[in-house]
Amino acid sequence: MMIRLTIAVCAIVLGAAVAFPAFALSLDEAKAKGLVGERPNGYLGTVNPSNAEAQSLIEDVNRKRKQAYEEIAKRNRTDIRAVETLAGEKAIQNTAPGNFIEGPGGWMKK
Repeated sequence: MMIRLTIAVCAIVLGAAVAFPAFALSLDEAKAKGLVGERPNGYLGTVNPSNAEAQSLIEDVNRKRKQAYEEIAKRNRTDIRAVETLAGEKAIQNTAPGNFIEGPGGWMKK
């Protein structure tokens, strides 16, 4: 029994290492490097469009955020735009100093 459990745990750990390579860019790293920033519409934006890894991260995070916003809007019987706007306000408020946010004039450091 213990051998099967150990093999299963090893398979999960190895699978995770393949699925999430060590060099994958995290959201915090991308923000700290100035590659991505928070937008007032509740989604991430590309501060530095030349980084493909950051672009992939943005697409993944924004897809998950949209799904969550849709669920919240449905549950509260409200328009998704209201949820997105509120989420954008909160994300910008919670952005660490030195990271980028999108304002009326474009990208700026908070």
